[in-house]
Amino acid sequence: MRTAPSRAARHAARFLAREREAERMRAVFPRALNEECGVFGIIGGADDAATKVALGLHALQHRGQEACGITTYDGERFFSDKKLGLVSGAFTEAATLDALKGNAGIGHTRYSTAGGSDLRNVQPLYADLDRGGLAVAHNGNLTNARTLRADLIRKGSIFHTTSDSELFVQLAALSRGLSMVDKVTDSLSAVEGAYALCVLTQDALLGVRDPQGIRPLVLGKLGNAAVLASESCAFDLIGAEFVRDVRPGEMVICRPDGSVESRQIFADRKARPCIFELIYFARPNSFVDGESVYELRKRLGRQLAEEAPASADLVSPIPDSGVPAAIGFAQRSGLAYEMALIRSHYSGRTFIEPSQQIREAGVARKHSANIGVVRGKRVVLIDDSLVRGTTSRKITTMLREAGAREVHFRIACPPIVYPDFYGIDTPSQDELMASSHSVDEMCGMIGADSLGFLSLDGLYTALGKGPRRSEEPAFTDHCFTGDYPTALADQERKDTRAKIEQLSLLRESS
Repeated sequence: MRTAPSRAARHAARFLAREREAERMRAVFPRALNEECGVFGIIGGADDAATKVALGLHALQHRGQEACGITTYDGERFFSDKKLGLVSGAFTEAATLDALKGNAGIGHTRYSTAGGSDLRNVQPLYADLDRGGLAVAHNGNLTNARTLRADLIRKGSIFHTTSDSELFVQLAALSRGLSMVDKVTDSLSAVEGAYALCVLTQDALLGVRDPQGIRPLVLGKLGNAAVLASESCAFDLIGAEFVRDVRPGEMVICRPDGSVESRQIFADRKARPCIFELIYFARPNSFVDGESVYELRKRLGRQLAEEAPASADLVSPIPDSGVPAAIGFAQRSGLAYEMALIRSHYSGRTFIEPSQQIREAGVARKHSANIGVVRGKRVVLIDDSLVRGTTSRKITTMLREAGAREVHFRIACPPIVYPDFYGIDTPSQDELMASSHSVDEMCGMIGADSLGFLSLDGLYTALGKGPRRSEEPAFTDHCFTGDYPTALADQERKDTRAKIEQLSLLRESS
């Protein structure tokens, strides 16, 4: 006699069906570009800017692994080279770097969603304007890009890429500013969303951060050269000295003689850096807005152990991103810290790969169970986030097959309920597991014995901000709260079209 499936089994079946449908829809309707990237720039010093840019991009490789590019200037001409793939494959040969002449250069490493991986979208983007050459490297995402693009096309602009980053070039070209600095400044007044820019002109390297400081940008010094990067870890590789964070809404103008001028383009805006940089993207040895990422993540783990303890034999991270939080969890809980999973470092990050099919296959090649550690044990797994649940489900199965007696998941951030529009490739809201399921339901879907998340107030407390103040939050935390810090013109336009289409269908059916 067949028994009725349990509630957890029914939820799991519906979840798998939705995953299959979501993948089918992604194949039919690929999403537009939505990129999280790394930028780097240097000006002044010896005529080997390309080498230093390549090293800086190598340190930022974790921020994007699909493509990379470098543009340099030697006082007379701009030189550019862009390739698909990793920095180590694109910019290691001396002949390649020697061809990129000059003591000033910018670079970019990127990833994109499905449909945006072609070479024309690889940055830096370059154009000749009436005041000279302009090269732009952009990290972030503009929330009014489609609206602006459609308006510019109607007015006669010709776009050469499908990247929102080209808007900075197009808007600068239309500006009547007397200098390149003025033209870039004018372009900023029209855009909404998140951006950290490295801009190379014939006489300066410009660094710009969006008004809320959503995307990170730091300023450094190497001898007489000024250096810009998405993260301070890029300075370590070239021996540069960290100077400070570029302030939200600030433009720094770096000259070949090493001088740096500051202009506050946007004033009186509340700084709200992206909380996901601290939780996921930044390297542990980076400093973001003056804080050690490694120490912050350990504090997340300690707070998680207080809020969601587990009766178990050992604590293990899901490497590598869960390591600092797992150390903190083990310290606070008193449980042994072990490596239940061994990671291959030649597989890339499954979260940022554009295809669900690739993500599914990537789990098996990325992690393998440490059988000698987990056999017969109750294991607490610590991860930095839970998005679709695909990886968590497969890891749970892997550990059970390796002999683990119990598998408990603990997540060092709150449930991700809302999508991101500022440059992190979170899925649509329908694909986010936490958007439509309770913690118990999610636990059943991933097959764990228990599941616990860090609370929002606990997250803020661990980051040294105290409980979250809704009237003045310290971070851009919309993925947890739905509180978006800027206007979402493109999304509102999309929602309006969807409502019109629904009304049309209702009228036709009646």
